[in-house]
Amino acid sequence: MSIRRIEQTLHQFNKIGYSEDGMNRLAYTKSERKAKELFKELCESENLRVRMDHAGNMIARREGVNPTLPPVLTGSHLDTVINGGKYDGTVGVVAAIELIRRLNEQQIQTNHPIEIISFAAEESSRFGLATIGSKSMAGNFKPRNVENLKDKNGINLEDAFFHAGLNLSQVEEASRKNETIKAFFEVHIEQGPVLEREQLDIGVVTGIAAPTRLKVTVKGKASHSGTTPMDFRNDAFLGASEIGLAVERAAKAEADNGTVATVGDCTIAPGAMNVVPDTAEMKIDIRSVDMESKQKVMKYVKDAIKNVERKRGLSVHSELLTNDEPVILKQHVTSSILQTCEQLSVSYREMASGAGHDAMNMARICPTGLIFIPCRNGLSHHKDEFSSLDAIGIACDVLEKEVLKWALSANRNAIPK
Repeated sequence: MSIRRIEQTLHQFNKIGYSEDGMNRLAYTKSERKAKELFKELCESENLRVRMDHAGNMIARREGVNPTLPPVLTGSHLDTVINGGKYDGTVGVVAAIELIRRLNEQQIQTNHPIEIISFAAEESSRFGLATIGSKSMAGNFKPRNVENLKDKNGINLEDAFFHAGLNLSQVEEASRKNETIKAFFEVHIEQGPVLEREQLDIGVVTGIAAPTRLKVTVKGKASHSGTTPMDFRNDAFLGASEIGLAVERAAKAEADNGTVATVGDCTIAPGAMNVVPDTAEMKIDIRSVDMESKQKVMKYVKDAIKNVERKRGLSVHSELLTNDEPVILKQHVTSSILQTCEQLSVSYREMASGAGHDAMNMARICPTGLIFIPCRNGLSHHKDEFSSLDAIGIACDVLEKEVLKWALSANRNAIPK
């Protein structure tokens, strides 16, 4: 019954934003709002009280025997990248809903309240900013200087909030950093090949790499591609290309620290075949669990920018979009999840996450656990992304037992045994 429900609920969400090219539920769009409406409907059918905060996070609460005790939180996100997959984020929301259904079926009442969170804007695909919802909940998102960031259609972040029924100037009211939260748990696909390759059921995450993101704008001079000699050109795209190659060199030099870097977006103008480009805008993503390593990559890229300006007669502006700190999850939480896996005879390993997750922001305000499940060929952010129902079911078993450990305790601050 549980597996059938999981399958059905996944299908319900994945009808929203579906296309043959992949899933499209970008942050603060109509399709994401439809997914939130479905989330609300499913949670209310399980007698949860649902509200939306000022960042667009959906919060569904199952009251505890003692409503004054700090809640145990679980969940993930429903927004996707452009042409994304059906499992990234969505699995964590579905697992949390399944948890509540199981508790209701068994008529289990917990001492602590349990809340399911469907975080807003976890993906950075629309505005180049990731985890807006969980950053806001952790009191770590400042709307100043980002309200005018625009998506590919020219819609800025402030207007996107408005069209979603939100006010960007009020987003800091979503903060819960001064509230006591017992714990937060997130289930997510691994987005890598390790668990599948080692034929393991569960990854217990010990640390989360954090992104540093830059928007780099290169300004040159447009001219005729047929009449401008090569030595007389100020080609913005070629300057951007050199910077992109420097990003690769810098990351390779830090590979032993698990650092990676990507130029994930580049546009040029005026964008005509017979015109030397006068503008190139690129977005750079640098990730590591080692902050010092990220800083080394940043320094190398900044030096490369100066060199390109000098050598090619270009003007380059660099804007820091985000510079998040890597997170090491608290050992008593990871140890608790490991113990749960042992009790359920579930195979597991400890591992780091190279991708960012809402859990990394929640870890700043409460004990946090991140549970990975295998995905086929390690593929993610792609229409062919896949995780089996059996794998999701095992994660639901682990999540249920772990959340109950924390939520059944009548002691406000007790660490489960």
